[in-house]
Formats: sequence, C-alpha cells, structure tokens
Amino acid sequence: VQLQASGGGLVQAGASLRLSCASSGRIFSSSVMGWFRQAPGKEREFVARIRWSNGRTYVADSVKGRFTISRDTAENAVYLQMSSLKPEDTANYYCARSIQWTSVPSEYTYWGQGTLVTVSS
Repeated sequence: VQLQASGGGLVQAGASLRLSCASSGRIFSSSVMGWFRQAPGKEREFVARIRWSNGRTYVADSVKGRFTISRDTAENAVYLQMSSLKPEDTANYYCARSIQWTSVPSEYTYWGQGTLVTVSS
C-alpha cells in the first residue's frame, strides 16, 4: 500500500486548506487512517484519525474545532479539512495507516510522503 498526500501550500493566517491522501490500493475495513504533522525541529505530532469501517473520528485538542478528517471509501481517500489556519500549524503533514485505534506514530505501519503547509502571519 502506498499513500500519497497532497494539497499543501502557502496560505495566510485564517485561511483554509484541504489535504488529500490517496491510497494506491484498497483500504481495508480494519484500517485506521491518521494525519500527523511535523514542524522543523519538532517531533511528529498526531492530528486526527478515522476508522475506515464506520467513519469514527478523533481529533487532537490542538486542532479541535478547526480541522476535520473524513474519508471517501469509494475513492480510497482520506481528507483533512483545515480552517482558521494559524502560523503554528506550519508543518509537513503526513497520512498514515494503522490497524489500531491509536495516536502513536510508531503504531502506524504505512506512511505517505509529507505535504508542506506553510501559514504566514
């Protein structure tokens, strides 16, 4: 399974962006798809996850109310809708797959390449 994230870019504070994560193969119902981010010099940080089978979601407190994760089972794709972006949201954003309902990066097996989001003040 290969994951490819896209949709990053340079935006001003307060703007919105939608990130996409496309899978090269079928995403099985046992999967949990997650979004993480990593800013320069910082550890990888959990952002949001979604259970593929039923669409249950969990969003980190740091982005709750601003970011929404969703999926399209027909397209084998996961999305991260980001609104009210802040400069501190600047990071490389990664999508990943796990079979566990977890926020721990090491428990995600497959990772896509990052897509850079830069928020200017």
